[in-house]
Amino acid sequence: MAEPEAVGSGTGGSPEPGSGTGTSTGGWRRPHGPLQRYYGPSTAEATEAAPDPADINGPHFDPEVFLTKIRSECPLAQLLAREAELGREIRALDSDMQTLLYENYNKFISATDTIRKMKVDFRHMEAEMDDLAANMAAISSSSARVSAALQDRHRRGAQLAGVQALLRKLQSLVEVPGRLRLWAAPGAEPARALRCHARARAVLRHYRHLPSFRAIEDESRAIMADLAQRLRARLRDETLDPKELTECVEMLLQLEEPPEELCEEFLSHAGARLEAELAALEAELPPPAPPGAAATPPPASDILDFVDRGSSAFVGSLCLLAGSYRSLFEGRAGAGPGRLEAFAAALTARYFELLERRLALERGLGDTSLLVRALDRFHRRLRALLELLPAAGAEAGAALVARAARERVDRYLRALQTFFMGCLGDVRQALAAPRPPGKEGPGLPDLLATLAASVLGQLKAVLAYVQLFTAKDVAFASLPYFKGEFCVEAVREGLVVAFVRWLCRTARGFADGPAERGAPAAPPALLLLLARLCLDYEATTISYILTLTDEQFPPQDGARAVTPGPVLCAEARAAAQRLLDHYVQAQGAAVAQMLRKSVETRDWLSTVEPRNVRAVMKRVVEDITAIDVQVGQLFEEGVRRAQSSDSSRRAFSVYSSSRAPGRYAPSYTPSAPMDTHLLSNIQKLFSERIDIFSPVEFNKVSVLTGIIKISLKTLLECVRLRTLGRFGLQQVQVDGHYLQLYLWRFAADERVVQGLLDEVAASAAHRCLDPVPMEHSVVELICERG
Repeated sequence: MAEPEAVGSGTGGSPEPGSGTGTSTGGWRRPHGPLQRYYGPSTAEATEAAPDPADINGPHFDPEVFLTKIRSECPLAQLLAREAELGREIRALDSDMQTLLYENYNKFISATDTIRKMKVDFRHMEAEMDDLAANMAAISSSSARVSAALQDRHRRGAQLAGVQALLRKLQSLVEVPGRLRLWAAPGAEPARALRCHARARAVLRHYRHLPSFRAIEDESRAIMADLAQRLRARLRDETLDPKELTECVEMLLQLEEPPEELCEEFLSHAGARLEAELAALEAELPPPAPPGAAATPPPASDILDFVDRGSSAFVGSLCLLAGSYRSLFEGRAGAGPGRLEAFAAALTARYFELLERRLALERGLGDTSLLVRALDRFHRRLRALLELLPAAGAEAGAALVARAARERVDRYLRALQTFFMGCLGDVRQALAAPRPPGKEGPGLPDLLATLAASVLGQLKAVLAYVQLFTAKDVAFASLPYFKGEFCVEAVREGLVVAFVRWLCRTARGFADGPAERGAPAAPPALLLLLARLCLDYEATTISYILTLTDEQFPPQDGARAVTPGPVLCAEARAAAQRLLDHYVQAQGAAVAQMLRKSVETRDWLSTVEPRNVRAVMKRVVEDITAIDVQVGQLFEEGVRRAQSSDSSRRAFSVYSSSRAPGRYAPSYTPSAPMDTHLLSNIQKLFSERIDIFSPVEFNKVSVLTGIIKISLKTLLECVRLRTLGRFGLQQVQVDGHYLQLYLWRFAADERVVQGLLDEVAASAAHRCLDPVPMEHSVVELICERG
């Protein structure tokens, strides 16, 4: 049976049961454990430990509870061991107490002596404090007597000082006329005289009923009246600067002169000075030129210098005038702010007119940053003036800045137009320049790339210049006009959209205008290049330009509707379509002209038997080939209709394709004529109608097809007006077959070429007096040899 755990183990440091008892058996105890038990546990330990009356080392120990618990829980052997352990602990505690007493005995004796001495010293200190209290009472009684004496002396001193001050005032009043006469003399110090008179005036008026004071006041008034006359005479001096003028008027107001008269004289004098400054500005401007006269040369100084002089001289003087006027006449009867505002508004209107004339002389583009700085300086000084005079022309000044900015944007638009025309002139010169043998000039793609890049780069540079008007450090950029109307109406619509539309109209004018103006027609290559340029604008450039403009000049909410990008793209595409149609017509007309002359200048009745293809047909093929190369540089190939396997070897018949020529050849004689006109009409009924002047598509095949249709249609009409002999018909047969051999590959549909050449052959047979066609093998031989 296991024995229960010893009850007495714990914080007291006594040994555990079974670990040996006493010091002889190696038991452990904490040093001074009994002292700790004697003084009890710390506050923290007592707080943490729960109350235990059976804990012999605890603060709540109860012997009865402890003994009862031991007797009920421990056997006899353990009780005996516990008794021996308690005996040892008691002896150890007595030993520790004796050691503690021996160690602190001397300290206890010294502390007792010290306490005894402190009691003696304390009794001495009490006696000294009693003496000190008695002395303080005596001192307090003496201080009360001294304080009363001092108060009485101070009261008598104040009465004496008052009498002395009164005497000094009387003396100063007696000396006032002398001082005024000294300081109010010409060239002296009138300001001191005014201050002296202002200090003495109220007293003299108050005691005027006394004869002595009345005499002093009358003499002082006479002196100040003489000073007022001299100040009025000085006020009429035109050489006074604004500071001296203000001082003179201020002194007259202190002399109680009428404010109405002084206000009138102040404005008159200041107005004369401001008029002189405006006249100096106007002297820098050339006189207005009469209508129709040559343009006046620009002034020597730039716009920034002019604005600087105007701001520092006129606007600065006007600001000083307004500030002085308000400080002098504010709240005085007869000198309200309305007079000043009307006076300043008239002068400001003249200044705006002079600045408007100077801005009108900025005919060239010049340095836009200089113009922006000048307008910014003008606006800042005007804003400072408006803080003093709110009605001095705020709307007129803002409108002036807005007009100057809009005028510069209009000049940039004209500059862009001039630049574009200059680039077109360079392109035309490059196209018309003679080329040395073996050396080719720049191709159409290079010219197009140079033209497009130059125009786009110039437009971006213009936008960068115009963006200076809306920079964050520019004062007038915060105006509502520059946040809304300028960005939308002036830049986007008035510059970018207007330039794009002008470019499209100008390009289209090369197709529409020459016939109306009587000017020489544009070279076909230029038409082709401009058509490609407009098509590129419709595809990408217009969208890029509008996006760039909206980023640099963002429109504000509520701005008016802008021109949509698709509308401009549609205009560009329409211009490209018109140019390409005109190119086809021009090139087709050039080829048709050769064919017309070749038909009209030949005697088809008496021609000899054909042995070769005519040279004009070879030239036609060469020109069509050159046009194919030219168009292919700028436009894609396009889609062709599937070609038949024998397109190049097709027999060119002078009869309808619905009837074989061999069937009718034997009977086609003068004695048995065949109604070829009927055959031709029947062929037209079953053939597909060909639209000669239909709009072309933006590809090479469509362009070449249009040119070929115009050329062959012209050949057809010319042949219909001629009368042919047998050999003339055969020559037409040879020429038609030659064209068939080469032209079909350029057309979108070979049936177009075949159909038109069939009509040419049918018309030739119809107009022939002896329609005997040449054998097809012979025709092929001649064409191959040619």
